[in-house]
Amino acid sequence: MSSAKILVVDDEEFITSSLKQGLEKEGHDVITASTGETGIELYRTETPDIVLLDVNLPGIDGIKALGAIKKHDAEAVVIMITAYGGVGNAVKAMKLGAYDYIEKPFDFDRLKVTVKKALETATLKREVRQLRSEQQEKYSFDNIIGQSKSIRTVISLARKIAKSDATTVLLQGKSGTGKDLLARVIHFHSARTDKPFIEVSCTALPETLVESELFGFEKGAFTDAKTSKKGLIELGDGGAVYLDEVGDMKPSTQAKLLRVIEEKTFKRIGGLRDIKVDVRVIAATNRDLEEAVKSGDFREDLYYRMKVIPVYMPALNERKEDIIPLLEHFINVFSRKLRKEVKKLTPEVEKALMNYSWPGNIRELKNAVERIYILSEGDVVKLEHLPREILNATGHTMEAKTALKLPAHGISLEEVEKDFISQALKMSEGNQTKAAKLLDLSRDALRYRMQKFNIS
Repeated sequence: MSSAKILVVDDEEFITSSLKQGLEKEGHDVITASTGETGIELYRTETPDIVLLDVNLPGIDGIKALGAIKKHDAEAVVIMITAYGGVGNAVKAMKLGAYDYIEKPFDFDRLKVTVKKALETATLKREVRQLRSEQQEKYSFDNIIGQSKSIRTVISLARKIAKSDATTVLLQGKSGTGKDLLARVIHFHSARTDKPFIEVSCTALPETLVESELFGFEKGAFTDAKTSKKGLIELGDGGAVYLDEVGDMKPSTQAKLLRVIEEKTFKRIGGLRDIKVDVRVIAATNRDLEEAVKSGDFREDLYYRMKVIPVYMPALNERKEDIIPLLEHFINVFSRKLRKEVKKLTPEVEKALMNYSWPGNIRELKNAVERIYILSEGDVVKLEHLPREILNATGHTMEAKTALKLPAHGISLEEVEKDFISQALKMSEGNQTKAAKLLDLSRDALRYRMQKFNIS
């Protein structure tokens, strides 16, 4: 059993001293209190891992002390101590959130088991709390970078959605604009933050599997259904289900989704029983759903039901003033990730980045910064470090080519090729996929040349 801090609250000195002695032998740090008031204060100042709390105390009794501790920390793990035959009070305490109870006189071996299980629960709760805190930090509104009017409007609307009881949200915008980040930010700043966030890619799943993955199935529903299985909608109960590229969902599945949104119920495949769920559906698409409705590819009733709160994510070329702040953000990200600092961009580079149309949006910008970090050796980003498509689109192709000049006496092309392959492998620390990307080759083409030049 790992060492822990345990608070013992009991007005009988013999009980507190014997528990302190026994638990300290197990390697724990034990603090004691003889009244409920002192126990509450010690919990607030000492933040113990678990509490052993007597039901019958002078002044504030154990039940009221439990309530005060739970009010201070809803995740507190409290084991109630009750006299023999006092199970009624113990049950009442359990209903108020106590983890377990033990009866006097103690069987210390049983007590050790109860304490061990309680500590495992406390550790798990602490890890969940830490993970939740990290997710809220990672998916913070501060991570939606930009000062443009359009993105400030998006952030303002998303804050209102997060605080609301709205159960349907539609995110629209081109690929790479940050719809997936916004969906997570909304969830992790809502009252549902401690419940699941389930992501479903409507394009990644084969048509035959979409319904069974979303809604689950009953045993025997089809040939391979050996057991019953919960679907992703059911697993997301209480939380949010993020439907990425919902515009590609087939009509038969759209009908079931509409029922989930309107009635909060669905049936598993092969099931007869209605299953009730409480989920926030966050749907995202890069398609024009109005056109999809007109063409008959998307249900009109589902479209208008999802469009109650639409959020449009602007393309990067619609928010040019955000390019440099985004660039600086990704530079900081890759500085930490790759432990390499790039201090400044030349004016020519800034101009090229501002003039580029960014068809891949923020995702393309992020990939460009990663390439810059791999290619640049100093602390200044130059034109030759930018991807070819940016140079071509902004009229810098020739300037990039002047970095390589043919010597008057000539040169071996094979030696140049071999040297660049070696450099790319060195820059990517042997990662062939990254090296191939730097050279604008397929991985197979890179491997062929490595064999050709005997490069390991």
